[in-house]
Amino acid sequence: MHHASEILLTLFLVFVAAQVGAEIAQRLKLPGVVGEIAAGCVIGPSLLGWISPDQTLPGTPLDVLAEIGVVLLLFSVGLETRLEDLKKVGKVAFLVGVLGVLIPFAMGGAWAHGSGFAWSNALFIAAAFVATSAGITARVLQELGALQRVESKVILGAAVIDDILAMLLLGVVVSLQEGQGFEPFKLLAVLGSAIGFIVLVGLGGARVMRWNSGWLEKPHSAHSPLAIVLAICLGLAWLSTLLGLAAIIGAFLAGMIASETRQQHTLETQTQPLLALLTPFFFVITGSKIDLAQLASPEAAWTLAIVTVIAIVSKFAGGWLGSLALGRNAAAIVGFGMVPRGEVGVVVASLGLAAGVFSDRIYAIIVAMSLLTAMVTPPVLAWMLKRYPAGGTVNPPAGG
Repeated sequence: MHHASEILLTLFLVFVAAQVGAEIAQRLKLPGVVGEIAAGCVIGPSLLGWISPDQTLPGTPLDVLAEIGVVLLLFSVGLETRLEDLKKVGKVAFLVGVLGVLIPFAMGGAWAHGSGFAWSNALFIAAAFVATSAGITARVLQELGALQRVESKVILGAAVIDDILAMLLLGVVVSLQEGQGFEPFKLLAVLGSAIGFIVLVGLGGARVMRWNSGWLEKPHSAHSPLAIVLAICLGLAWLSTLLGLAAIIGAFLAGMIASETRQQHTLETQTQPLLALLTPFFFVITGSKIDLAQLASPEAAWTLAIVTVIAIVSKFAGGWLGSLALGRNAAAIVGFGMVPRGEVGVVVASLGLAAGVFSDRIYAIIVAMSLLTAMVTPPVLAWMLKRYPAGGTVNPPAGG
């Protein structure tokens, strides 16, 4: 009973902190997600300590809720994304995804090697610069009602490609750390299965839903369409993890195929209460995972500043160069929309620490870089979306 009471108190504190943080951020004309991440930093171990380290380790209730929250967030984003829209930006999204991986990986690796790390370790650190956290950007786009803009379609499409390439790079650097060597055939098999999964689910699932979505209403429950698509969401999220992809990719695909049903608007309305309850946990827990004590020295602060600048500039450059077909203003929006690393960088940093690749201080710097990019992006992206009106076009149009 005491354990249950402690868990409920923690859930209460996290949820209230998220609401207070979001409210303060919105009063300051910032997206609510900024306040939620900042609230995590405040109530986390580094400051108030209301959330203990044990409660934020993988597998504990808070991390489970955070994972469910981001899965539901990307599902809801998928609900507002049609397959035909993604097809129109296919070529641009591919370029953004590829350049948005190669440029950060090269710059991150060069910095790490120049800082004294052996190339095998430097490449591991470089992997933390690579993958975009789609959850952060998706929340900002959703808050601002900008999901229907062409830039948003490019960002979401590129995030899928980004995740596949990041997964492959991580597989390579982990193999090098473990002395397994480079195994191209194994990586090609993984790549093929990931692409096959996305194509099969995205194209096949959308067609099935478009042709006949009446079966969602066969059960007697009034909420049967929502229950069924949520089951599909969780199932596809699980399948994504089996293929080495992020769970949010499967969730996004589930939402995208559900957007083809005639119940789309009803599903959007019914998912809102779930999002209001669960998504704040993801952003608060993300913010709580930084150890400020490791960053107290001037040397650590300077290193963090350099790493963060590299992370922002390299990702922005990849997104901007890849989307110039949309025009310079739209390309700037895409570039900055790809900047946040969020939980992806935290995961890579955790793997590197466990493998003994770098110290607690380097780990803290990488985690802090991931969270800083997550905190910097929302206000800048919100300003850009308001300053530059919608109207970007893709030339020439590209098939998915």
